[in-house]
Amino acid sequence: MIEIITKWDEAAFLWLNSFHTAALDPIVLQLTQTISWIPLYLLLLYQIYRIDPKNTAWILGGVMLTILLADQVSSGLMKPYFERLRPCHDPRWEGGLHLYGRCGGLYGFVSSHAANTFGLATFLTLKLGKKQRAIAWLFLYALVVSYTRIYLGVHYPLDVFFGALVGVIAAYFSWLCVVVLKRKIVKKVLE
Repeated sequence: MIEIITKWDEAAFLWLNSFHTAALDPIVLQLTQTISWIPLYLLLLYQIYRIDPKNTAWILGGVMLTILLADQVSSGLMKPYFERLRPCHDPRWEGGLHLYGRCGGLYGFVSSHAANTFGLATFLTLKLGKKQRAIAWLFLYALVVSYTRIYLGVHYPLDVFFGALVGVIAAYFSWLCVVVLKRKIVKKVLE
């Protein structure tokens, strides 16, 4: 069963990785860089403060916890445990796939980019989604960043999928921690 899933994943990777053009290469490489998204992060910071000024610190703390958990589980735990070579490090694909930019570490299961971006999108949707429905557009941002990893040849689709799942789980855990911690602190202050 695992062999069948792996073959499907590799075939999907080769297909998705084949959609490239020389004109798009530098754009996609830039989209995968954290620094390129600083304007979005500043806008989010402003929106968080504008939408819920009293809870900004709680929300930012939850975002930091989400990204810390997602990143540590993906990079610190799963990549060294599963030791699945990134496509760009796998000699089977030498000359047969589109690579652009830096390959990164040796192992790629799961994608930290997917974990972090989907974690951010999920946490902010949980915290602000009722007050600001447009925040759900962050899932498009997460999807774009995640696809860049396949386009550049550094992750398989299942690396991205399970990375996104790690991010979503980290966000729910962080959201629960923030809700419980905030209630306990508020209750203690009111006593």
